Amino acid sequence: MVCSYKNSRGKVYYLHKKGKLYYFSQEPENAVELPEGYVIVENTRTGLPMLKKK
Repeated sequence: MVCSYKNSRGKVYYLHKKGKLYYFSQEPENAVELPEGYVIVENTRTGLPMLKKK
């Protein structure tokens, strides 16, 4: 199941991977699962999701 996140402003973001880099995008194509040992946090100022190690 792909990883999606709905932020406090109501936008939905999907997790993607390019090489070793994980990033969030609003495009659902080629979305990946949440890597083990990580959680999603939201930047309170911008509303953008980020990955953080547990």
